Amino acid sequence: QVQLVESGGGLVQAGGSLRLSCAASRGTFSYVDMGWFRQAPGKEREFVAGSSWRGRSPSYADSVKGRFTISRDIGNGMVHLQMNNLKPEDTAVYYCNLNPPRPNYWGQGTQVTVSS
Repeated sequence: QVQLVESGGGLVQAGGSLRLSCAASRGTFSYVDMGWFRQAPGKEREFVAGSSWRGRSPSYADSVKGRFTISRDIGNGMVHLQMNNLKPEDTAVYYCNLNPPRPNYWGQGTQVTVSS
């Protein structure tokens, strides 16, 4: 079964930046709409950012607009999330998936912790 593997998380101070990456364990998801999602402790998983397979007209949750940027590398099928000006409320496990998400494609996620 194909898995999506997220990487790039870590511990960062408020105001800092991180770049998350997502790759498929085999094959690519170059030609499907993809998204980033996150789940904070005690909260439901929520949409963060989405991108069509062409990388046009990205969409963002209001809470991250102007700070996060989703991008696609069609050549290798990777999806990235550049996160700038991070805030403590961005602390969560971040996941990539198709957009809309498919239950079978949730991976382990990558932990992002923002200290104040």
